Amino acid sequence: MVVGAGINGVTSAIELNRRGHDVVLVDQGPLPHPLAASTDISKAVRRAYGTDEDYTALADRSIKLWRKWNQEFSVELYHEVGVMFVRRRKMKPGDFEHESFKMLQKRGQKIERMNSAQLWKRFPAWNPELYRDGVFELEAGYAESGRVVAVLIGRARSLGIELRDNVRFSRLDISGNRVSGIVLDDGQRIAADSVVMAVGAWTPYLLPFTKEFFRANGQPVFHLEPKQPDLFTPERFPVFGADITTTGYYGFPLNRDGVVKIANHGPGREMSPDSPERTVTSEDEKNLREFLASTFPLLADAPIVYTRICMYCDTHDGHFWIAPDPDRKGLTIAAGDCGHGFKFAPVLGEIIADAVEEKPNPILRKFRWRPDVRAGSGTDVARFQVNL
Repeated sequence: MVVGAGINGVTSAIELNRRGHDVVLVDQGPLPHPLAASTDISKAVRRAYGTDEDYTALADRSIKLWRKWNQEFSVELYHEVGVMFVRRRKMKPGDFEHESFKMLQKRGQKIERMNSAQLWKRFPAWNPELYRDGVFELEAGYAESGRVVAVLIGRARSLGIELRDNVRFSRLDISGNRVSGIVLDDGQRIAADSVVMAVGAWTPYLLPFTKEFFRANGQPVFHLEPKQPDLFTPERFPVFGADITTTGYYGFPLNRDGVVKIANHGPGREMSPDSPERTVTSEDEKNLREFLASTFPLLADAPIVYTRICMYCDTHDGHFWIAPDPDRKGLTIAAGDCGHGFKFAPVLGEIIADAVEEKPNPILRKFRWRPDVRAGSGTDVARFQVNL
């Protein structure tokens, strides 16, 4: 049984089904769930990960599979428009952008260094006086995440996976130290030999014993309608991180609905995904407008047509948590996206299924059960350090 039909849940259900398991996929909302982090218009797909070669290699494999998914599903879910991470000053050793550039160069990826006025002329929406350097990854882009989840839900149905939506998980059904299924809030029990909890930012609330491992927090997302849309097409406005380790801002080109999405990847606000405070604040909008005025002057007064709080499930070190529970036999937790999980959608199911079956997989060492990791030990500067 898999609880949660976001990107972790649906990919693991499909892979476990492929491996011969009878799978029930349970979710509290309609599918795709409108409040899930996965249910969005876009998520970045890039290899740039600073010095972390594990994630860089995993992203490289994912991108190859994203291209295959486009062919397999006969729909362009992944758009290879390029991803740029740029800085206001020259890159230096230790910078995320510098270390990403070195790693991508070492691995033979197609990249350009964003340190010439001639190169910046290709991107007229940017303030050319402000941003001086960075790395442009050509074979990267974004996935239409909500559409991806919907397509995968369709695939799960076609495979005969039993989908139970609009049912609310109440607790694990445990006898001794063995999980034998789940209990719904109406008291109904659903038996299972193995349970995968893939509930994202709901994890510390549905499984209170995980509160020491996970923190749920919200990040503001904005959809804007530019007055000069031709300057925000993918050719002129790729996916970007704008001095992301100091500003937190990243964004996407004009989509099929004429919308530019810009969001923040910062410390965030701790909250439950069901919190009434899950709304963008006036302070969030004020901060966005200040960023736009300096970085994209043509967007400074653009109408905001939609706002959303995107929920992260954070671990103390910023790495995913995909592991069997050593104290509760039959339970595997697949959570801890930390705001950078969706790009790995094509490989997540395999990784989670390996954890369930306790099969060897080198990356699972990174995502292991690790209650000893201390808070704030992550290396994502935009998330774990403030007031740089």
